[in-house]
Formats: sequence, C-alpha cells, structure tokens
Amino acid sequence: MDGSTRSENLKQAWSAAWALELLTDEPVPAGSWASSREARAVMSANRSRDTVPELLVRKALHRRGLRYRVSARPLPGLRRTADVVFTKARVAVFVDGCFWHGCPEHHRPATKQHSDFWRRKMEENRSRDTTTNQALQEAGWTVIRIWEHEDPDEAAGRIAEIIWSRGR
Repeated sequence: MDGSTRSENLKQAWSAAWALELLTDEPVPAGSWASSREARAVMSANRSRDTVPELLVRKALHRRGLRYRVSARPLPGLRRTADVVFTKARVAVFVDGCFWHGCPEHHRPATKQHSDFWRRKMEENRSRDTTTNQALQEAGWTVIRIWEHEDPDEAAGRIAEIIWSRGR
C-alpha cells in the first residue's frame, strides 16, 4: 500500500481484499461478537500460534543451540498451551500480544465499538494469565512472559540464561 496515511493504506487494503474475493457480502452471523464483516475478517485472521513474534523468539533460541517443544501443554491436566516449552528444565514461555494481554505500554482500550465487551475480555485474559502462572509455578515450573514488542534476541538471552542455569 502506498498511501500517505494509515487510513489511505487501509482503504487500499480493503479494496484489494474485495478485488481478490477474500471478503464476501455474507452478513455477520446472528450472535457474532463482530461489529461488521470487516471486523470479523480481521479477527478471524488472528493466529493462535506461529505468530511473527513467536517465530522470531524461537529462531533466536534455536541459534543459541536450544531445543524445545512448540505450542505444548506444560501440565497434562491444565488446559493451557505455552508457546515454547522446555520440558526437562521445566520452563514455559509465553509470547503475549500487546493488545490481547493488555500490555501496560502499548494496549489501547476500545472506546468506540463494544468497549464493555473488550474491557471484560482483557480482564479475563489477564486473570487467566495470572492463574496459569500460579498453577505452573506451584507445579515447579518457571514461567517466562515476553511481550510481542520486546527484542527477540534479548528475550532469547533471558530464556537461555534460565535454561543453562538449570543444567539444560
């Protein structure tokens, strides 16, 4: 997109999506949380794993010679999936998105559409993160949370130090 503003770029992107038939005229299903077709398309495209920040951290860990499990449950009875898991060292790494997990630096609450829904969603996400941290720590795991905006090499360095301090 070659617009001079973000708004112009978004208009160009939506036009291109329509031209490529990536969007349809189907109405938003009844009971959907989405405020529009476009919002639904954007939210549906969000990935739960293999995001760019995750991939960058994983590559940095791999360059340091570390091997790990991807998108694994550290505890069998706990329905939580860590982004990177070091089973022998008992370290679970979560790469949290600034929007979804309420980054204190970058999160901007919704003010126009469904602000109550999004406020509750962020509160639930933060609460689940806290519960997950506690459950894993009580089971003897070290939990590392990385924000998506953090430098992946620095984050990998912090993780590597912990892994190496535990004798790999």
